[in-house]
Amino acid sequence: VFCTGGSGSICSAQTRALVHLGANACIVGRNAEKATSVAADIATARPGAKVLGIGNVDVRDPKSLQDAVERCVGELGAIDFVIAGAAGNFLASIEQLSTNAFKSVIDIDVLGSFNTAKATLPHLTRSAERCKSDGKTPSPHGPGGRIIFVSATIHYTSLPLQTHVSVAKAGIDALSASMAIEYGPFGLTSNVIAPGPIGGTEGMERLAKRESVAEQVRSVPLGRWGHVKEIADATVWLFSDAGNFVNGAAVVVDGGAWRTHGANPGSDFKYPDILLQRAAVSGVKGGKKAKL
Repeated sequence: VFCTGGSGSICSAQTRALVHLGANACIVGRNAEKATSVAADIATARPGAKVLGIGNVDVRDPKSLQDAVERCVGELGAIDFVIAGAAGNFLASIEQLSTNAFKSVIDIDVLGSFNTAKATLPHLTRSAERCKSDGKTPSPHGPGGRIIFVSATIHYTSLPLQTHVSVAKAGIDALSASMAIEYGPFGLTSNVIAPGPIGGTEGMERLAKRESVAEQVRSVPLGRWGHVKEIADATVWLFSDAGNFVNGAAVVVDGGAWRTHGANPGSDFKYPDILLQRAAVSGVKGGKKAKL
């Protein structure tokens, strides 16, 4: 397993589940110390597991990604599964968005996902060929040749203060769909997992106020925030024999929350008040910084 954004709460849980089930893994990120630490923790999921943590990798830089891929293959032998999970986010209205701020999210999310796919595709296609199944008999080599892009649901209906992210995630969905039809003939599958509000994650800490959690969960039809395990479960399904014929799909794991986006119940930032006030977003870690 090769995972970008692997030091994050969601992607590390995805990787940990796969390691527990028998995979070895390589997680990459910009912070070297964190990548090493999280990799060591993930390795405890299974005795004898090999988990590499490679830092100083910026998904916007094809060279640093390629170097990480080569090290991963050199030490682990192959890449059978890829999770493209590196992402950036903060809250800001279009009026408050600078060109650089908008570009930074597009570069991390869309360009970073593209760079990840390009760097790993030679290995994924080899894995797909080796692990190809006719759907009746499982491959003797197990499943392989699969990529998951971590997206979101906000662009399905759009949300205020998230234009930059909505555009980026729509691009990721389009990238995955294109890969599904271009590389499906080689046996490779490309799918999206779109998490909704997942509790205990850096994303929710950056984008939501802790004191209003009870109000926010009212907007989720299932009445709660999700858990990272539930994103990991969807990952295991897509990467297992059970997902052999799933290609070009967007698997939403959000308890039905995106269906209520338009109603805006439980939001920290009431629409349209937050826009009419023209005030900077405050009270969350992911507010717009002075310069981007």
